[in-house]
Amino acid sequence: MKLYVGNLSFQTNEQDLKELFAQHGNVTDVHLIMDRETQRSRGFGFVTMGSAQEGEAAIGSLHGKLVDGRNLTVNEAKPMEPRRDSRGGGGGGGGGGFRPRR
Repeated sequence: MKLYVGNLSFQTNEQDLKELFAQHGNVTDVHLIMDRETQRSRGFGFVTMGSAQEGEAAIGSLHGKLVDGRNLTVNEAKPMEPRRDSRGGGGGGGGGGFRPRR
């Protein structure tokens, strides 16, 4: 079961997450999301537990728990939705397309 872990301290590293979640079962993967430009943690990541039971146990124990001065958010990860253009339309670009009448 893949879990989303949010509101992490910027000092938390992948090893810290693995040790924290290993108390609730087998951790098969840990991925801390890093900022591309600064290479600093963005304050969230994903932990994959060996089974749904272990994932549920981790959620029950760690959601809201104070870790490094922050209350963690832990829940089942949801698939990422496709990005949409903020203007609501398709891609495009360039100067073509709509021109107002004069």
